[in-house]
Amino acid sequence: MVSPLPGAVGVSGLRVYDWPAADGLCGGSPHVHLTCAEAYVVVAGEGSVQTLTGDGFAETPLRPGTVAWFTPGTIHRLINGDGGLHIVVIMQNSGLPEAGDAVFTFPPEILADPEAYGWAAALRPDREVAARRRRDLALEGFAVLRERLSGGDPTALHDFYRSAVRLKEKLFGEWEERWRTGALAEAERTGEHLSRLRDGDIGHLTEAAVHRLEPPPERAFGMCGRLDTYPLE
Repeated sequence: MVSPLPGAVGVSGLRVYDWPAADGLCGGSPHVHLTCAEAYVVVAGEGSVQTLTGDGFAETPLRPGTVAWFTPGTIHRLINGDGGLHIVVIMQNSGLPEAGDAVFTFPPEILADPEAYGWAAALRPDREVAARRRRDLALEGFAVLRERLSGGDPTALHDFYRSAVRLKEKLFGEWEERWRTGALAEAERTGEHLSRLRDGDIGHLTEAAVHRLEPPPERAFGMCGRLDTYPLE
């Protein structure tokens, strides 16, 4: 059995989409995570991440060597500035993002209808065409949110967050179980190790092991780009 990555994080390689959008910028689909923080380690290329929070709109430059991260609730859009933006993504709570802990910034009428949202978010029948379509649809909603925030409307984010929670509320039980058996269990294991060390018990040290994962055979169409995912389950 493969051991969880340190801290039960998730790791993916991300090559950000170089598809131009209506505003002339290339990049991915704006979205938000409800329970997971996310970190970027830039490997190659240059670009930025546009974000919407209670502080308004911001843009963080990304270049090789940059490490940038943000907490749950940060609406984010990756911009591929030179066409070669390549990032290692570290996700809190491995397993939760794959279990649906992300919501696209689709227009309000789609967010209000779970069936319409599911159709808009799906990658079918042509995955690249569908990924482009949902990216453009998410940009429509992102533009509206950005305009409302810029206009001084403090309810813009709250409205979006409430819609996102309603969309995902049936999954919260499954998410909690993944957290308990993943990140929480790993944190508690550290406490157990500390207790054993205080008692002079070296048992867990004698169980040391090395793990290795091979690159996946095919890159997936993710929210922000082509993903090299490393599933541990």
